[in-house]
Amino acid sequence: MNCDCGREINGSTSDGYHTFDQLYEHRCMLFCALSKHEVSWKSRKNSAGEIWEGWFIAGIELKSGQISYHLPESMWEMFQGDEKEVAPWDGHTADDVIKRLNANNQ
Repeated sequence: MNCDCGREINGSTSDGYHTFDQLYEHRCMLFCALSKHEVSWKSRKNSAGEIWEGWFIAGIELKSGQISYHLPESMWEMFQGDEKEVAPWDGHTADDVIKRLNANNQ
């Protein structure tokens, strides 16, 4: 992928402090830590029953609503959620996740 500046953007692209790969790993680790304190679930199949090779879906039920992310298969044991046959995704978007996280922190 290229940005407007013509440079290629990939996992090693940095903002001068962190690479995209580092930031993604931070997000995954934080999400796993949160799963230990909230009602959470995980599934290897998305809500349509599809499997993404090397990934699973993890969700947390906050008082403000459900949030979920795709996590690398290597974090399966780290994520403390109940295993579900199919992800019980409620249709939320990336924008909904931000709103729900913000509302949960009020």
